[in-house]
Amino acid sequence: MAHLLLVEDDSTFSKLLTNFLGKHGHQVKVCTNIREARETLGKNDPDGPFEVLMLDYRLPDGNSVDFLKTLRSEGNRTPAFIMTSFHDVRTAVTAMQIGAFDYITKPVNPEELLMVLREALNKGEVTSVKAAPKAKANAKTEKQSLDYIEGRSKIAKQLFEYVRLVAPTDMSVIIQGESGTGKEHVAKSIHRLSKRADGPFVAIDCGSLSKELAASELFGHKKGAFTGALQDKIGQFEAADGGTLFLDEIGNLSYDVQIKLLRALQERIIVPIGGTTQVKVDVRLIAATNEDLMSSAANGDFREDLYHRLNEFKIEVPPLRKRDEDLPIFVQHFVDKANQELDRNVRELSKEVMDVFQKYDWPGNLRELNNVIKRLVLLSKEEIATLSALPAEMITAMEDQQKPAAAGSDLKALQETHEKEMIEKVLQEVRYNKSKAAKLLNIDRKTLYYKIEKYHIE
Repeated sequence: MAHLLLVEDDSTFSKLLTNFLGKHGHQVKVCTNIREARETLGKNDPDGPFEVLMLDYRLPDGNSVDFLKTLRSEGNRTPAFIMTSFHDVRTAVTAMQIGAFDYITKPVNPEELLMVLREALNKGEVTSVKAAPKAKANAKTEKQSLDYIEGRSKIAKQLFEYVRLVAPTDMSVIIQGESGTGKEHVAKSIHRLSKRADGPFVAIDCGSLSKELAASELFGHKKGAFTGALQDKIGQFEAADGGTLFLDEIGNLSYDVQIKLLRALQERIIVPIGGTTQVKVDVRLIAATNEDLMSSAANGDFREDLYHRLNEFKIEVPPLRKRDEDLPIFVQHFVDKANQELDRNVRELSKEVMDVFQKYDWPGNLRELNNVIKRLVLLSKEEIATLSALPAEMITAMEDQQKPAAAGSDLKALQETHEKEMIEKVLQEVRYNKSKAAKLLNIDRKTLYYKIEKYHIE
């Protein structure tokens, strides 16, 4: 039995969901708004900590994406998924960028709900790859990663030629690319082909670390170093000793932590928070980002000396929309994977589904493709998956693209109109903080400024 927190203002829907999940052995606590949810999470519930958060997107006092972002910044890592009636996959992509485990659309399909819930419950915090005896047993590592294959397009071959070239060295690497493109897989490939392959691979999602917790997570702490430090803790640098440390979304680290990180890389020593003893570490660092760190350094948001220390070699991971030739390979890989996980027997996708896939722009990249195919396989009763099993938001997106162009406009104009509306919406949500808006939109600030000027956004 799992202890779940449901944040939902629709009383009828929450009752249906509570009864349904209760019949499957789960205990559900319901909150109707963000304020109530915060109060509930701040208390010691008599039934123990919540194992999964189920969040309606639009709530009376805000939206769950902003709420989840705040929770993550405070160090709350409870797996969470978003439920939304608004068929906009970009909202879901944004949610996953800031720490949501998954999303589902309303009306909720019971099988899909149980599948997502089961995966969220199985999402372990301790998933460190440890091959050497000196790897620490309590090392926490990466968020769920995709199984991945290289592809055969020219751009894919170039990407993995760079991987094979840099892997045997001990150079620090920056992996840059949009969210969901498989940056962690690239990092794992570098580790696997390196001289450190027998050592641990430890991954940290810097986007989920609060300023207070980041230094402790990286460097460890001594008992009593701060409120809540009830015992000594080994940091991830020590956990990765002899292997590779992967810092995902490194641009989210605070300036103070960046200083400590630079020292650790230059001197190969760390000092746990609250301690005085220096600890030697032998770690190769790989960093990933969906921002332009060079621009961030130029703007003073990221230390320039740290950027140059990390940027001994840079790898760009292309978005899925630029890998048309690889799409059928990824599709078949994820279909086979979903069949195995869900005990289904989907042999192929219909031509109509593949046509949608080819035209769709995949803002969530491979992670989105994996999720869409998993749902497709789950909901398909026959060996050939058809359009009826596609998520509603994809059908809506394709219908929008196929609407006749208005007089004096074309498809490009419609896409630009959608882009303008999306930028305006995000800017309003972050109260016109352009740095935050650029991160949510998954573009660098220079691009955001250009688009603001292009679309005459006030």
